[in-house]
Amino acid sequence: MPIEPGKVKRQEIKMLNRKLLEVSGVMNVESFDSEEFLLETECGFLMIKGSNLHIKNLSLEQGLVAIEGLVNELAYVDTNSQGKSKGFLGKLFK
Repeated sequence: MPIEPGKVKRQEIKMLNRKLLEVSGVMNVESFDSEEFLLETECGFLMIKGSNLHIKNLSLEQGLVAIEGLVNELAYVDTNSQGKSKGFLGKLFK
């Protein structure tokens, strides 16, 4: 889903006690398992790592995802950069 010209990118990330994560501006859930989620957002690919992760709520129409579990790491992955990020995405899309 391309971003319309003139549309401002907006994303909110709310986390409660590392156990509930709510993310807005989500366009797609690329992959997920109990230890790692990869979300395509309006601000880039967001990688979430943790344990016992699962989707509590998902509404791509509204661009909202809620994830429960123990969150250990949040990181934006730049698909155009060289190095570790590219290696991660390269493995993911093989």
